[in-house]
Amino acid sequence: RRVHGALSSHSLTMSAKAPAVIAPTEDDIQKMLACKVHIGTRNLEYQMTNYAWKRRADGTFLINLGQTWEKLMLAARILVAIENPADVVVVSARAFAQRAALKFGRYTGSEALVGRYTPGTFTNQIQKKFLEPRVLIVSDPIADHQAIKEAAMVNIPMYSA
Repeated sequence: RRVHGALSSHSLTMSAKAPAVIAPTEDDIQKMLACKVHIGTRNLEYQMTNYAWKRRADGTFLINLGQTWEKLMLAARILVAIENPADVVVVSARAFAQRAALKFGRYTGSEALVGRYTPGTFTNQIQKKFLEPRVLIVSDPIADHQAIKEAAMVNIPMYSA
C-alpha cells in the first residue's frame, strides 16, 4: 500500500521523477517512526534547514521523512552499483554511529573503520592498512573530515549518512 492521508501531504513529498517502485509504503514509514528517525535535535545547522519539517513545543526539530526516504534511496542506488561490497568503506569517528557502521560492514561485507581514523589510509601506499575503496560513506562530515580530505585527493566518491 502507498502512503495516503495527513502524512503524505506534508512530510512525505516525493520528487516527481522518482519511480513508483521506490515510493515509501505505509509499512516503511511506520518502521521509520518506530525507530524515531524523524526526531532531530534542539540545534539546527543552517545546511539542515531544508530537511527540518517543523519544531515541537519542547524545541526539538522534526525531520522530514519524505526527504529522508529520498536520501536513503539515493544511497541504496549508489551502493547497488558497486559490484564488490568490499570496495565500500564506512568511516565513523562518532561513538553513536560506530555500532551501525560495524553492523553495516558485517552484513554487507564492506570495510568499517570506526574510532580514530588513521591519516594516510587512502593516500599512503606504504601503510599496512592502505585501502583503495570505490565509495566512502561517513557518518559525520565534521568528525570524519580527514577521511573526506583524503578521499577528495584520490577522487573517491563520498556519501555522508
